[in-house]
Amino acid sequence: MDSKKLARLHRVRTLQLGMAQAAETQARDRLASETQLSHRIAQLAAAVSPGAGDGAALSFAAMAHYRDKLHRTAEAADNRVRAAEADAARARESRQSAKRDQTAVEKLIARGEKEAALRAIRALQEAPPSRKIRHDPC
Repeated sequence: MDSKKLARLHRVRTLQLGMAQAAETQARDRLASETQLSHRIAQLAAAVSPGAGDGAALSFAAMAHYRDKLHRTAEAADNRVRAAEADAARARESRQSAKRDQTAVEKLIARGEKEAALRAIRALQEAPPSRKIRHDPC
């Protein structure tokens, strides 16, 4: 392959790798955010517990209502966490694939440079010796 084509391909693969790394970082951040939200909802659900005292029946009904809502919200948050985990896994695989592509192009460039150096060495070895005219010091 031509060295210009390889250089252009390397630039493209480097850009793709950078984009894949950014996507992976965003996916990990989204996963962390969803996980924190899920933990916060679980804490709120645990905080809504029955208390002793007057008017407990009304309090129980209200707490049961809010607890039910929190549990439904927690289920939705768990689904979002699973989706975020799947997105993070896909982003990680995409980054690894981009890294493999970039590394392959770098190896092709290195191989091309090595072959060019060997060709230059062989050309110098096969070239006829040049005759130098030496003058005695005057």
